[in-house]
Amino acid sequence: MSGDFLHVADIAHERLDPDAAQAFVADPGFGGAALFLGRVRDLNHGRDVVGVSYDIHRPLALVRFAQIAEEVERDVGGRLKLYIAHAHGRLAVGDIAVVIAAGTPHREEAFRACRQAIEAVKHSAPIWKQEHYADGDSAWSEGCSLCGDDHP
Repeated sequence: MSGDFLHVADIAHERLDPDAAQAFVADPGFGGAALFLGRVRDLNHGRDVVGVSYDIHRPLALVRFAQIAEEVERDVGGRLKLYIAHAHGRLAVGDIAVVIAAGTPHREEAFRACRQAIEAVKHSAPIWKQEHYADGDSAWSEGCSLCGDDHP
């Protein structure tokens, strides 16, 4: 891999940093850089959300992130820097839950790499999300990793 940064951030001690992601994928030979920020939203399936808790099996997640980086590099081809970081712990509405950044010589590859990486994280990483609702209830989200092979 030309360069990859893979991280699980314990929100009790640190926040995800989009600026660090952009700095990591910067390169004088790269004309394209794409950044995806996933934030906690306030409504899901018609329910008012006040926050989420992410539980992550850190060692397996980092292995899967590395596999994703290899898959993206293979599919995109050429030079690539990829940054994948996901939050672990309790987040409020508006907080950043995931940061994906990709740097490549051209914009098309950067967009494609960023999209492929976030989709793979959402669909295959060992990350579980519990939503907390305004009415005091909470529920574990089925999430994309349980969708099967028919996800978009």
